Amino acid sequence: MKRPKKILFHINYLYHLPAIEPILELFADDNNYDTAIILALDFDLKFGIFRKRKSSQYLKNFIGSKVRIAHQTEIPDVVITTDVIDKALYPNSQICMVYHGPTFNKTVTYRELKKHLDDDYIIFAESQFAVDKFIESHCLGNSKTEIIGFPKLDPIISNKFDRAKILTELGLDANKKTILYAPTYKPTSLNELTHEIIEVTKDFNLIIKLHHYSWMGKYAKRSQSRKVKKAINGFQHVALITRDSYSIVPYFSVADTLISEASGGLTEFLITEKVGIVYNLPQLKLKHSDNQPLLSKGDDFLKDTYINISSPNQLSEAIQSALNPTNTMLRRIKLDKEKYFYKNDGNASQRVKSFIDKLFL
Repeated sequence: MKRPKKILFHINYLYHLPAIEPILELFADDNNYDTAIILALDFDLKFGIFRKRKSSQYLKNFIGSKVRIAHQTEIPDVVITTDVIDKALYPNSQICMVYHGPTFNKTVTYRELKKHLDDDYIIFAESQFAVDKFIESHCLGNSKTEIIGFPKLDPIISNKFDRAKILTELGLDANKKTILYAPTYKPTSLNELTHEIIEVTKDFNLIIKLHHYSWMGKYAKRSQSRKVKKAINGFQHVALITRDSYSIVPYFSVADTLISEASGGLTEFLITEKVGIVYNLPQLKLKHSDNQPLLSKGDDFLKDTYINISSPNQLSEAIQSALNPTNTMLRRIKLDKEKYFYKNDGNASQRVKSFIDKLFL
């Protein structure tokens, strides 16, 4: 009897897990594979100073019984990573990347790949548009791309979520429209929008999903999460999603609109075919410390598809427009969805597995 092929899922942070969860489940159910996972970089701050890495036991809380925690010294046949990693970590393995968000959203994807031009990644891309952006950025080197779609949102396309159940568990009213506010950590709209968005959504449900870093104190101060926790105190229509509720995907499924600024979630939200609201921040805030642009897309990205605002005073009107979209807006969303995400049939995860099966079985 031939040994099962070893497949390792390498995620740096817990919030990367949704990107590979549907793929992980497929491999875990196949006896031809020995499926393992590692959480490489996630940590807690101890005494507000020292970083304490999350334990293997912590990760076990979020994975099925058929998936084991990887040993540091083992040699997998294939590694699926949700971020750019050093080939030297797994020199004898084929590294495949299923990025934790849209690959073309932020320039960091290309910047990191340029450090590894000699490495031979297989990059599973979400669309031809994404592949074209890789080519334009001259960051592929020896790596190859394979267009498969966007596995992260397969569960939404396949209707795997119960809207009423999710809202009820959050203590919200399943009969009301739901606003999802998902600010990123840098640059963030939290200072401008937190109090205003709580006020203008009193007749709706408001779900606030902060970035993972806003809880950790990495790249962003933990005061971001503390500020929001304080601001929502006493408001029954608001649910703040905790750090351990790592996936935004279920909340995409129940939201009637999404409000964010530079988040890749705005792009992902296209798959729901609902209207999002973009809060535009000054361009000065949308740059790295070396003055390079933070976002790879232009200023006009989704400008004619979503509702764009630049002041908290515009929130209420924007929400009403998003909840009552015109046919023109809905047509544009559908076109953009097809442009940025391949097929949208709920089978992107299976295409990843089928590709790897052909290589290794």
